[in-house]
Amino acid sequence: MVRSGSGAVVPTGGTSREGGAARTGSAGARTAGGGATTGPTLAVVAREAGVSVPTASKVVNGREDVAPETRRRVTEALERLGYVRRPRVEAAKAPGLVDLVVHSLDSSWSGAVLHGVEEAAHNAGLEVVVSASLSRTRGGHPERAWLEKLTARGSSGVLLNLAELTPSQYAWLDQHRIPFVMIDPVVEPPPGVVSVGAANWQGGVSAAEHLLALGHERIACVGGYRRKMCGSARIAGYRSALASAGIRHRPEYVRHGNFDEASAHRRMLELLDLPEPPTAVFVCSDQMAFGVYRALAERGLRVPDDMSVVGFDDLPEARWASPGLTTVRQPLSEMAATALRLLVRLMAGEQPEGTRTELSTRLVERASTGAPRG
Repeated sequence: MVRSGSGAVVPTGGTSREGGAARTGSAGARTAGGGATTGPTLAVVAREAGVSVPTASKVVNGREDVAPETRRRVTEALERLGYVRRPRVEAAKAPGLVDLVVHSLDSSWSGAVLHGVEEAAHNAGLEVVVSASLSRTRGGHPERAWLEKLTARGSSGVLLNLAELTPSQYAWLDQHRIPFVMIDPVVEPPPGVVSVGAANWQGGVSAAEHLLALGHERIACVGGYRRKMCGSARIAGYRSALASAGIRHRPEYVRHGNFDEASAHRRMLELLDLPEPPTAVFVCSDQMAFGVYRALAERGLRVPDDMSVVGFDDLPEARWASPGLTTVRQPLSEMAATALRLLVRLMAGEQPEGTRTELSTRLVERASTGAPRG
């Protein structure tokens, strides 16, 4: 069972253990050995936020029965004063429980990631708590409820899918000594952070080389967010392949969307309105490729007769599209399983040989590409 937001245990063969929250009394933060830290006490934090010590304790321990404005004031005081909450010895982490934090659970992309994590966790004798709350905010500040909840549960580690953490969130994980691995991070994580992704640059090369081999020279690209690491790598690969083939770079042929169907639809219409429109387009996600399909259909153009289209991901929908979408497959389930295995090593105190693991991509040819007309 998966419950968005608050988190739900996904049975994977291990014994479910939800440890209690590691609590700190009004005397202040304690080290694992029981001695007081040099940081501020919880009483000082409560006074700074203008609340009672029990209320501040509720925020620290991830309780939900706190008003949003009160939670905001306490959270700001915690960060401003540098309060460090450490688990007591008797509040040990549950060795059979890890968290998977995702933005949403309503896409086949997330489904493939969940499948990979679940299978690998089953083999490792672990259970997984899935939360879909990473991107939510309160009062304009990064939501930290998922962090508070995983410490309260006593999770031994956390997987972060498509995440972009703030410095305070990295610090929180470090302060609580919680191992974590990032799956396809939005931006390049800080040094030392372990992450798993796909060979996006090579995937962009493969997509462009496929279209070049069919005889296309006017090849456009519809990318995602400019700052997203995977999208910029795919565009860089596309440009590299064109340069190697001696094709002049045309800036007007590169458009950026939001990794969604609607923005890709708009970008494709812009490309079609150019004085010399492209004959083929590399789209940096399958979801965006469906927006491209819709734009072409609205203009009475056929795929691949009038426009060849290559996507990226190889989601199940790529096979169901009409015509079937030629796309670059990134091994989403394998990426997630690899991340879980790396997390298990971190939980055991081991350090991987490198911090970045990239899995190979490959082109899957279907019916959406062909030679240019004429």
